[in-house]
Amino acid sequence: MRPMDAVRVALLREVLAGTEWPAATRRLAGALRSSVGAHGGGLLLVGTEEYEPWHLAAHLVDEAAWSGTPELSPTLVRHAARPGDPAHLAVGLGRLAAARRGETLLVVTPDVVGAPLLERVHDARRSGATVLALDAGPAGNADLHALAHDALTVPGDTDLDLDTVQHLVSAAAGENAMPAPRSRRRFRDRLSRLADQLTAPPPARW
Repeated sequence: MRPMDAVRVALLREVLAGTEWPAATRRLAGALRSSVGAHGGGLLLVGTEEYEPWHLAAHLVDEAAWSGTPELSPTLVRHAARPGDPAHLAVGLGRLAAARRGETLLVVTPDVVGAPLLERVHDARRSGATVLALDAGPAGNADLHALAHDALTVPGDTDLDLDTVQHLVSAAAGENAMPAPRSRRRFRDRLSRLADQLTAPPPARW
């Protein structure tokens, strides 16, 4: 987790203490972590044509590195990928057709998912992929939820937004993947690494 993200997540959890959100985001994070950990087939991340969850992709890459859990690092599947794009941004929707048993597909969207993407998600599930969903609660996403093994909705009547919930989910996925410190020295080492991250510039990859 990047420095300001770590601070933001801690503050968010403090503000949200006593609400459903800490447990809800940890639940989806646990489903994500369990799926990629048990199957080891890779994580695919996709949004809609209008919304690409590249920010969540960047957070998951950070969490994968921080927690020592490379399987959390996703492949971002894009609707308008072009051959000339950097490799990590050049994966198109055809990748969903190649999804197989053992892989995990996380669909993230603030919008209603249209029929073409739903068909691809359905095919991925039928091929054995685990499907998870994180959305902002439009009623039209009932079909997406019906395909998902687990899902979390951010309702329109809450002060939270989808981006904020993504922070919480990605942070929980990385934290839950980390074993408990076995010694005080190991705990201090982790604090030292966090301090280094607090002063490090953000990566330019995304």
